[in-house]
Amino acid sequence: MVQLTVDIGGRPGADCRGYCNYCYFKHAKDIPAFGCKYCLPYTKGCDYCSRSVKEKYSGFFNLREIADTILADLQCLSGDLTKVTISGGGDPSCYPEFADLIDLISSLEAPIHIGYTSGKGFDDPDIAEFLIEKGLKEISFTVFSSNPRLRKQYMNDPTPEASLEIIKRLADVIEVYAAIVILPGINDGEELVRTIEWLEAVGVKGTILMRFANSLKQGLILENAPVISEQRTQSVEEFSDLVRKTKEITTMRISGTPLCDPDLGSPFILTNEPDLIRTLPELTKQAGIITGTVAAPFITRILDARGGAGLVIPVEKEIADLITINDLKDLNLGTLPDTIIIPGRAFVHMMEAEEVLSADGVLRTVIRGPDVLTADGETSMGMNRDEVIALELDGFRSLISLINQYGV
Repeated sequence: MVQLTVDIGGRPGADCRGYCNYCYFKHAKDIPAFGCKYCLPYTKGCDYCSRSVKEKYSGFFNLREIADTILADLQCLSGDLTKVTISGGGDPSCYPEFADLIDLISSLEAPIHIGYTSGKGFDDPDIAEFLIEKGLKEISFTVFSSNPRLRKQYMNDPTPEASLEIIKRLADVIEVYAAIVILPGINDGEELVRTIEWLEAVGVKGTILMRFANSLKQGLILENAPVISEQRTQSVEEFSDLVRKTKEITTMRISGTPLCDPDLGSPFILTNEPDLIRTLPELTKQAGIITGTVAAPFITRILDARGGAGLVIPVEKEIADLITINDLKDLNLGTLPDTIIIPGRAFVHMMEAEEVLSADGVLRTVIRGPDVLTADGETSMGMNRDEVIALELDGFRSLISLINQYGV
């Protein structure tokens, strides 16, 4: 498949008609670069970990810039274009030349996907028919609630009725996927039931429930916690239970992030597939595996079954991809082995990790592990069970190979 991503730029909060109350980027500070897998060996900070992760654009790109970038990207592709996805730091629905943008992309004669929109920039429901006519095939739409009053209050949507009507019209023709950030006590309970029933009735294909993050350990790494003062949050277990109970009331595809996908049994399907685990290589060496508290018990069960008891070391951060150097500084070095494997996508520069993890005088080898070991709810929504299993087997084979190659 030959796919093209069209980045329109834009800034959270500025190019989306204002922050949603629960937005991850709300109150974000202009902090130094984290360091990441894309940084040069002796240079901490690259475009990804200093700008992209913070959605730090100066604003929307103008249409001419986007057109020039599309032309340049097309020249690098081979084969027939099968999909064009619109993304950016700002909300596509708020792009000032949105109709012209869609006209431009439509000329490529490939199915159009909008990777995310709140719909807050759409004031006229007739935009739905325009998008369908121009080749839109799939859209991910943040809903929050089917109650216009709640949507207006918590998403700052000036025309919530229009946004909901657009979802209805689109879902009657194309694939619409909804996203709902759960604020306990506000849009859960009976409000969530009503929203799910409405989404299913209008033809939405699937809905992802997203746990609201309000603290550093839950992933607010931009020095912006709390996003909403005194707003209650859910534990991973509470949230997973909500996802499963929601699935029981609908035939619509339901998944959750950080956990879970009831239809597929993910993340970490392998924990319930001992025969598949036995197809993985055996561990012949030892290394410490740094991860978050969500993934730690799953990884432990799988590695234990291949002879790797006691290898997994969770930090306080729940999500492994959001581990930073500060999480490593909090570890008890006296308990660490000589070889450490950190998550592939952790926001940590390798040189700094080696310094921090060797601060007790023991020179430790630090290895960056595989990017993914499973599929979270956002990813698995577009996958089937066999695809997730294949992803997990590939990830754990790579991890075990690293342990056996660099461990002691």
